[in-house]
Amino acid sequence: MNPPILLDTGPLVAFFDRHEQYHSWVTAQFAHLATPLLTCEAVLTEACYLLRKLPNAPGSVMDLVNRRLVLIPLRLEDEVAAIARLLAKYADVPMSLADACLVRMAEQHSQSVVFTLDSDFMRYRKHGRQVIPTLMPDDS
Repeated sequence: MNPPILLDTGPLVAFFDRHEQYHSWVTAQFAHLATPLLTCEAVLTEACYLLRKLPNAPGSVMDLVNRRLVLIPLRLEDEVAAIARLLAKYADVPMSLADACLVRMAEQHSQSVVFTLDSDFMRYRKHGRQVIPTLMPDDS
């Protein structure tokens, strides 16, 4: 069985925006990843905002959720204390809400891999000490 893939904002934006540096790499990765991918509402919010000027892109992001290719298993209200601790711990990075949610999801899904373009995930740790496995380009 494939490990759960936790989807970050960068790959989602690069998938829909052909002008993004990693568009080709991300598109190739999506072709081989088992769905559904897991994410959080903060990632979807960031992606829709960053894609707002591309025709139909925010709607296409929502369509991934509607078609259940992307699921949102994290309920922020239930995880607010853990996420607040992560935001405080990594305030020097600084950590975004989306990143904190993905780190929390990595803690909840022990075998998961974070699909990201964000090198900050090399610094973040789940459960305080454990490296978070990532899927990212070599030069990010």
